[in-house]
Amino acid sequence: MNLENKFRELQNKGEGAHMPHVYYGDPHEEFSLKLLETLVENGADIIEFGIPFSDPTADGPTFQAVCERALENGMTPSRCIEGIKKLRTKGIDNPIVVTTYYNIPYVMGVRKFLDKIKQAGAQAIIVPNVPVEEADVLLAEGKKSGIHPIFQIAPTTTEERLKKITDIASGFLYVIGVEGVTGVRESLGDSTLKLVQRVRKHTDMPLMAGFGISTKKQAAAVVLAGANGAIAGSAYARIYEKNLKNPETTLPEITKLVEQIKQGCIEGYKQRK
Repeated sequence: MNLENKFRELQNKGEGAHMPHVYYGDPHEEFSLKLLETLVENGADIIEFGIPFSDPTADGPTFQAVCERALENGMTPSRCIEGIKKLRTKGIDNPIVVTTYYNIPYVMGVRKFLDKIKQAGAQAIIVPNVPVEEADVLLAEGKKSGIHPIFQIAPTTTEERLKKITDIASGFLYVIGVEGVTGVRESLGDSTLKLVQRVRKHTDMPLMAGFGISTKKQAAAVVLAGANGAIAGSAYARIYEKNLKNPETTLPEITKLVEQIKQGCIEGYKQRK
């Protein structure tokens, strides 16, 4: 299913979307597949599929450790792309958004990389270290291969830059609610909610809010503020990293969290009415 249809379907149901972010291959590939299946079965609408990278500059300590472990275990971009195919073979039809740092597509060749993830079953790509000013190649090749480049908007984004992004963006916009890196935070600042409202004034495009979301209440708050959904990542990694030798034992706790965050996305949407 493509992104437009997924957002339309959720809107018709009166629900906000939940997109969990998982870096593939930590602590091993079999667990990542099981984790992604568990998330989809219990409330995830869209999958953010991370390709581990040696220097994930937008990520906090939890995801940095995740990337390190996955790379030590021999995870490569090609194996990740195979992983997307495996998810499709298992019957998962939710939209998949690949997150990668630009070094990886650049080395493979941007067009070749985008074609490969498209053939594997992905719909979009997030490249945190490509600013809008340097995104021409990504935009042009994305159009040709039918992959949406997803742009991120932070509290530091100026009005002028925001307009530039909303003019060229497709798929959805990723609203980064906080200054800094990914990671679990105790509370969401007003800045997050204000930023969602500010971006909403510029565009009708779906907005997904992330960075620091780890509870039902936080998910409800960003959706109530006008986002179409909430993104959570480190919150899931923090659960399974408690037992890296046998991460499957943490799946019930992960199930509970994804259900709660999805519930928050639904409640936030209903409160908006």
